[in-house]
Amino acid sequence: MTTLEPQDATEEQGPEGYAADRLRLLHEKERTGPERRTALARLTDDWLAGLFAAAAPPRGVALVAVGGYGRAELSPRSDLDLLLLHDGSAPKEAVAALADRIWYPVWDLGLALDHSVRTPAQARATAAEDLKVQLGLLDARPLAGDAALAAALRSTVLADWRNQAVRRLPELAELCRDRAERSGELRFLLEPDLKEARGGLRDAQALRAVAASWLADAPRDGLDTARRRLLDARDALHLATGRATDRLALQEQDAVAEELGLLDADTLLRGVYEAAGVVTYASDVTWREVGRVLKARSARPRLRSLLGGRAGPKAPAERTPLAEGVVEMDGEAVLALSAKPERDPALPLRAAAAAAQHGLPLSPHAVRRLAATAKPLPVPWPAEARENLVTLLGAGASAVPVWEALEAEGLVTRLLPDWERVRHRPQRNPVHTWTVDRHLVETAVRAASLTRRVGRPDLLLVAALLHDIGKGWPGDHSVAGETIARDLAARIGFDRTDTATVATVVRHHLLLVDTATRRDLDDPATVQAVAAAVGTVGTLELLHALTEADALATGPAAWSAWRASLVADLVKRVTGVLAGEPLPDPEAAAPSAEQERLAVEALRTGEPVLALHTRDEQPLDPDEPEPVGVELLIALPDQPGVLPAVAGVLALHRLTVRAADLRAVELPTELGSPPGSVLVLDWRVAAEYGSLPQGHRLRADLLRALDGSLDIAARLAEREAAYPRRRGVQAPPPRVTVAPADSRLATVLEVRAQDAPGLLHRIGRALEGAAVRVRSAHVSTLGANAVDTLYVTRPDGSLLPDEEAIDLARALEEALG
Repeated sequence: MTTLEPQDATEEQGPEGYAADRLRLLHEKERTGPERRTALARLTDDWLAGLFAAAAPPRGVALVAVGGYGRAELSPRSDLDLLLLHDGSAPKEAVAALADRIWYPVWDLGLALDHSVRTPAQARATAAEDLKVQLGLLDARPLAGDAALAAALRSTVLADWRNQAVRRLPELAELCRDRAERSGELRFLLEPDLKEARGGLRDAQALRAVAASWLADAPRDGLDTARRRLLDARDALHLATGRATDRLALQEQDAVAEELGLLDADTLLRGVYEAAGVVTYASDVTWREVGRVLKARSARPRLRSLLGGRAGPKAPAERTPLAEGVVEMDGEAVLALSAKPERDPALPLRAAAAAAQHGLPLSPHAVRRLAATAKPLPVPWPAEARENLVTLLGAGASAVPVWEALEAEGLVTRLLPDWERVRHRPQRNPVHTWTVDRHLVETAVRAASLTRRVGRPDLLLVAALLHDIGKGWPGDHSVAGETIARDLAARIGFDRTDTATVATVVRHHLLLVDTATRRDLDDPATVQAVAAAVGTVGTLELLHALTEADALATGPAAWSAWRASLVADLVKRVTGVLAGEPLPDPEAAAPSAEQERLAVEALRTGEPVLALHTRDEQPLDPDEPEPVGVELLIALPDQPGVLPAVAGVLALHRLTVRAADLRAVELPTELGSPPGSVLVLDWRVAAEYGSLPQGHRLRADLLRALDGSLDIAARLAEREAAYPRRRGVQAPPPRVTVAPADSRLATVLEVRAQDAPGLLHRIGRALEGAAVRVRSAHVSTLGANAVDTLYVTRPDGSLLPDEEAIDLARALEEALG
């Protein structure tokens, strides 16, 4: 019998000695990464072997490390996964006593322990029932005791794994899918779980298990480096937090970056995302290969039975032509035998376009060969290359895995050098679902479904791919992006006119949605400014489609039927201006019949009059119903405090304000009421939870708010206090600016603040003492951020002088802060 003895440990080395050595090791700055993990595992091996030897173990017993500890990958706060293996010859009491002599010192040090005591037969039986146990045993490593017993178990478990691969690998694939659904995709999460999320350490372990089955193997290029980078990040996270956590929370990222010697948290995330991308791509390729092998194996028995038990010669794989130099084989797009990448610079894009158009993955072997041998494209690109890029982007969702295959081998950056700056770049705004690079691809995917709406689909798709390309540069990304897009469009081979159009669309890709949601569309200056920036109806078409594609690719909070209707209204008005049609004068517009009726009633009674109208808004996604859109009309005699009172009452009733238009209506005597001024408010609101309050309840609370018997500020404060504050990044202070809107109707103030119930109420209260009149308010909310735009005038309707407007903005900012 071969036994393992501790290398350096002695019986006298107790928990205190190990703890001191462990602490010293973890704080050695010169020893990091794999070296530290290996040293920590060796130190722990020696200590546990010493405990084992000191307990005078019976014959036929071994202490075995499994799982991550079996791989000698101990992070500072890792669990110790241990198996006490025995052959059944020793008395149960002796084995139990031995276990206690090992487990209790581990617990006494506060180390997490995952332990079991089993015979080889029991271990195999448990592994057969529990896939996670079997995966842990694949990395079994003997620490002390009967080495032959431990080696025999590992050999047997590996043999079982290979013999059962046809059944076990689909189970493992399902386990990976379930985990991905629960934890998300690591490379796109702001607070990723380094272990459980898709592309994390669990997936890297799964790839090792697939390789151990001998059924398929993962692409090796960069995989070990990626895995090491994820482990290094987890080590730094454990050291920075002092906790056994795998979630890279926002508040920990700066400390983790510093622990790793990185510039900042963004650099940390980019590195983590890149590593996760390597693991994800390797997983996709590997599981596709597993599926192909399993499908081929399941077909052999049927073929054998058809041939009467004779296997027959293996038929050559069928190759179906897709494009010049590209064929389909075994469900993948591969290079034809006659392909000459070294003489055909357009072949990478042609192969990618053919694969995406046919909904096929691009073979990793083909991509690797293209990356190694393909001749660079001339600049500007020939027409064929440009058309293939457009074809690739126009394929929709099937373009994503093909694009990722090109990225995995560095071909995208070779084609579009500026892509490197946005590659794996995180977006700190939680509204965004994707990193910058993936968001650009997703926008092109969304744009592909909108190409029938524009005259130049090719310009739409390329502009979609490039619209945020400036986010890798300092300053306004739209301004930087315009220059980069101009250079890239020329590189791709567009002529001067088309290049200018792409640059203009990239420069103004936020213009429509920002204007529609934050500006008064009845103000002629608003529409004329957009028309001047856009220039032509064709460019307006492209911007309209890109606006929708960009929002849909951002996330569910970025687009709604309400935003879509506002943008469509703006586009209609701008189209009229570009066609030479005159804009109506908002000052000359008469109130609607209903507004006039409500105003008469309010003047007659001296009290508020309300009318609620549900708008016919269809949700963009039937599976995600949108809150009901409502038009709320309120008429009441003109008096101070109307805006904060109405906004506060709506907040109390959990109604989200989208827009508010306030106008004073002078009623003539011939309407049968005494003459006077009535304030008419036209609000667009949405029920926060889908149910609308009753009009009489709103009116009753509004009366109480106006007479001072309802303390709205106190009620809102009570509600906010009822919700526990979540730990996280502190919101920046509010910012109020005077917007250069060139409006003849009002001075425009823009308020940027953390979204909260009653924000518009607080703004209204702050404006009450400023001797200004609010003409209209436009509310835009994305995630936790609100942008409220206020059109204000002096009481006589004139614009505020510049200095007065700046002073008002400062006062409002101070009040909100």
